[in-house]
Amino acid sequence: MIVAPKLTWFGDDFTGAAAVMEVLAFAGIDTILFADMPDPALMERFAGCDAIGIASTARTEGPEWMDANLPAAFAFLKATGAPILHYKVCSTFDSSPSTGSIGRATEIGLRVMGAKAALMVTAAPQMRRYQAFGNLFAGTFDGVFRLDRHPVMSQHPVTPMAEADLLTHLSAQTDLRSGLIDLEALWSDPAPRLAALLEDGARVISIDSMEERSEAAAGKLIWDNRDEMSFVVGSQGIEFALVRHWLNEGIIPPPAPLTSAGKVDQIAVVSGSVSPSTAQQIDWAAANGFEVIRFDAAAMVERPAETENLIAKAVMQSLAAISNGQSPLVCSATGPRDPAVAAVREASAKTGTSMDDINRNIGITLGRILDEVLRKSDIRRAVISGGDTSGHGMRALGLKAIKAIAPTIPGASLCTGYGGEHHDGLEIALKGGQMGSMDFFGWIRDGGGPR
Repeated sequence: MIVAPKLTWFGDDFTGAAAVMEVLAFAGIDTILFADMPDPALMERFAGCDAIGIASTARTEGPEWMDANLPAAFAFLKATGAPILHYKVCSTFDSSPSTGSIGRATEIGLRVMGAKAALMVTAAPQMRRYQAFGNLFAGTFDGVFRLDRHPVMSQHPVTPMAEADLLTHLSAQTDLRSGLIDLEALWSDPAPRLAALLEDGARVISIDSMEERSEAAAGKLIWDNRDEMSFVVGSQGIEFALVRHWLNEGIIPPPAPLTSAGKVDQIAVVSGSVSPSTAQQIDWAAANGFEVIRFDAAAMVERPAETENLIAKAVMQSLAAISNGQSPLVCSATGPRDPAVAAVREASAKTGTSMDDINRNIGITLGRILDEVLRKSDIRRAVISGGDTSGHGMRALGLKAIKAIAPTIPGASLCTGYGGEHHDGLEIALKGGQMGSMDFFGWIRDGGGPR
């Protein structure tokens, strides 16, 4: 008899979905993440897992896409019998009414699950994401910033965050009534505040989280109310909070010590990110055994017929780098100030191609490059950098599921990939653009593991 999992989740992008997986896996919970809705044979391969997730591209999609795709996915996860379904959003709450609407996804989730309300935890202190009195703060290499003053998120090219109060931001995406359980309530007894909010008709309830005490209180609130509030929304802060509560209550045993997957001489990397953090990581890589190879995305947009030649050129340069003892790193840009970014925007304007379509094509094309490089070399460890790029790249590789095997920074662990004809068993890390240490690519080459 197969026991129902403790938790299911649906990620609005691939790296975010992977971040949930690693929190659970490194807590000793048998966890699998599927790249898409799994067929019965794939589900059977991972029967008995305690936590099941599905990744998607919802963060870059519109409300109509959500209406067409989310109900079936949520119903599939509900059918596993898990007491909680988590809609995973970015820890910087990237969203707008037209792109990645968290409000629309919440409306659908509440309806499918029949939940009274959705508890929401976006902060994850382990990732330097903090929420105090409803306002979200996020860390960078240069410090911690309120979200509307964050050097990356306040200037995000698709979903700039001009509001740090998450419920105010969310109110542009849904008419659902909302409320807040703040730090003062968490530090005393949040139950009366929750009861009052529900009595007042709140359907979305945001929960602060700053440190161990408030995080544990958030986890207890979610777990104790799972019968009536089976649909939850937030970052991997949901899982950090639940794991802390489960450990405190002895619901799960303490996990085994984490280890590295072992060092290899070379890895292959593709990056579609234009984040300043990725720019610093590429600079580090160029000075530490990686060959940075430029992919001309603007040329692909302006002259689509040349795409195959551009792919072949990048593959040839990558294989040459490998033969010279280097690790190839193929990128569409090295950061936000790279002239390649402006060139792509000019190509978009010139051809009338939307940036959504361009970014999707860049992700798919970089995935195809990585596929060819891996097939034509002995490299069995890779990195895909960029949240949107990761989802498209994984599909280009034919990988249908991943399991975490070694930690790095929260949200970007080294994993084993499953599925496809050529890459089953590939070791792969998926990194969001603004995530990771300066030497992240080298850390993956060394096998990840605690520091």
